[in-house]
Amino acid sequence: MQKWDYDGPILEIENLSISFFTRLREIPAVMDFSCVVQPGEAMGLVGESGCGKSTVALGVMQDLGVNGRIVGGSIKFKGRDLGQMSAEELRDIRGSEIAMIYQEPMASLNPAMKIGKQLMEVPMIHEGVDEKEAYKRALEVVTDVRLPDPERMLNSFPHQLSGGQQQRIVIAMALMSKPSLLILDEPTTALDVTVEAAVVDLVKDLGKKYGTSMLFISHNLGLVLETCDRLCVMYSGETVETGSIEDVFDEMQHPYTQALFRSIPLPGADKNARPLKAIPGNFPLPHERPPGCNFGPRCDYFEAGRCDAREIPMFEVEGNDRHATRCLKYQEIDWDAPMELSETKEKGSVGDVVLKMDNLKKYYEVAASALFGGGNKKVVKANETLTFEARESETLAIVGESGCGKSTFAKVLMGLETATEGSIILDNREIGSTPIGKRDTKVVSDIQMVFQNPFDTLNPSMTVGRQIIRALEIFGIGKSDAERRERMLKLLDLVKLPREFADRMPRQLSGGQKQRVGIARAFAGDARIVVADEPVSALDVSVQAAVTDLLMEIQREHKTTLLFISHDLSIVRYLSDRVMVMYLGHVVELGTTDQVFAPPYHPYTEALLSAVPIADTSVEKKHIVLEGDIPSAMNPPPGCPFQTRCRWKSDVPGNLCETEVPPMRQLAEGHQVKCHLAEDILARMEPVIKIAAE
Repeated sequence: MQKWDYDGPILEIENLSISFFTRLREIPAVMDFSCVVQPGEAMGLVGESGCGKSTVALGVMQDLGVNGRIVGGSIKFKGRDLGQMSAEELRDIRGSEIAMIYQEPMASLNPAMKIGKQLMEVPMIHEGVDEKEAYKRALEVVTDVRLPDPERMLNSFPHQLSGGQQQRIVIAMALMSKPSLLILDEPTTALDVTVEAAVVDLVKDLGKKYGTSMLFISHNLGLVLETCDRLCVMYSGETVETGSIEDVFDEMQHPYTQALFRSIPLPGADKNARPLKAIPGNFPLPHERPPGCNFGPRCDYFEAGRCDAREIPMFEVEGNDRHATRCLKYQEIDWDAPMELSETKEKGSVGDVVLKMDNLKKYYEVAASALFGGGNKKVVKANETLTFEARESETLAIVGESGCGKSTFAKVLMGLETATEGSIILDNREIGSTPIGKRDTKVVSDIQMVFQNPFDTLNPSMTVGRQIIRALEIFGIGKSDAERRERMLKLLDLVKLPREFADRMPRQLSGGQKQRVGIARAFAGDARIVVADEPVSALDVSVQAAVTDLLMEIQREHKTTLLFISHDLSIVRYLSDRVMVMYLGHVVELGTTDQVFAPPYHPYTEALLSAVPIADTSVEKKHIVLEGDIPSAMNPPPGCPFQTRCRWKSDVPGNLCETEVPPMRQLAEGHQVKCHLAEDILARMEPVIKIAAE
């Protein structure tokens, strides 16, 4: 098929409305949505889940399934209306002119087919090239997406690749036919920050190299700032604000955009002095939208009789580049007024040591041939000599990429696994070698866990109240059913859920509400130590603020020790007192939050900080992209675990990094780093994140 040349906008969406039809009613998913993407431009679509971002993308792909229909407006690609095209014309365009990258890479890969064959199919089907030429092109794009050993990659099956590598293959596949428009739907949510930084870097470079226009869907404002030229902020099916990145970030003109920014932890936020401000209320369901402004019921500037009187059109903001807002009062609001400080909180005083780990090791034995169990056994060193302590009322964050041993450590602490060596001491009792089945109820209720995915931890066939009461029964709390029911209602109050939720089923709750039920259950037995494993990574930004705030409040009230496992350093910086950085089973840095976030750094901490996208145009960041993936814990590199990816290695004399594991060194009171770098080199390190002077 010939690609047609066109010198106007690549994509023009005008007053688009999309509805889904169920047996009961028509559900409007997108209303009056317009946006224009020029050649070579990257447009970000931002908003909370359920606001219609992915529906717009599926509309562009003309892939709305049996129930979805475009009920108004038009989508033009290079000047031609996609809605008027035949199925055959659309088939020609999809994959060759418009390509889409999904959130979950395995959704686009065939598990039974080698990578090379899947990539070669694209030019063979769309352009009719022969096998030899297709292989040459596949090799070229795999090299383009910076994958190591391209020939081996082409000869592998998808399951033999890590998540980051699979996602790069999917990007390579999308770029095989040099599309004019690339749609990326949350392409990095499932990836580690360091891999995300590399993938984002890659997408930007490839966009420039191939001149591809992009529609980048994300709920991460920092990521959009780093990848896009313009953005559209969506709320409940409508665009509420659109414009260039600078205009929208620095001169926002819609209360929802402002509320979004106030709920994300930018540098300078402080859980005690400057707490985040969560957006009040809940997102409206598509068939229960309020009259007038959709954001009205949650808006600080709402005026009854005016904001809810009629449909609100988009208004052009004068003096800026194609900047528009869907707010009647945008000229009356003082956008520069400082945020009214919500009550500042007293910092809970940190108490005595509650938990102590001493040289904890956790090794797994794995058969060399996992399939048939024969051959030599290999040892996976998941945790290597972890030593630290946690105090009452303290938040200790544990950070690192996936595969660094964070969750293994949590499992040993919970008693789901037992330690191979070393000890875990809770109130002068050794618990590391006692599995959960043999722990007494007191120890079990003292150490509780809040999981990453609230959907997996609730029983779908039990009401919310019953699940919390069940935990109370197991912990032996309450003398009668009535007492337990009263305690359950108090726990719902504690996590700020209405009491009538006790009779609801989990499926009737949103993600953030389910996570609150998980937290209520963890605190059912007055837990003293709560292990929160990525508790907010599956939630929207505005819900994240509310849930982190809730954890902090409960901590102040109950003097809980919080072990917060996360790879999101913005949230870690906001809520933790101390930070422990892990890499390949080792603790590589440990110190107070201020010590870990300011130089001198461990080289790995430095790379982690550089990888975090920050939604603030005044922040300057040092750009460090880690090459390569985390080595396997089955055969870790000799010497320092980080030496294969370290940019400072050449500053260490001889081949010390490659032969010896560095000792844990004390840099300052309470600040430890596992690194061979000399004192004077560490002292010369510059900050990764600088806030530009106003």
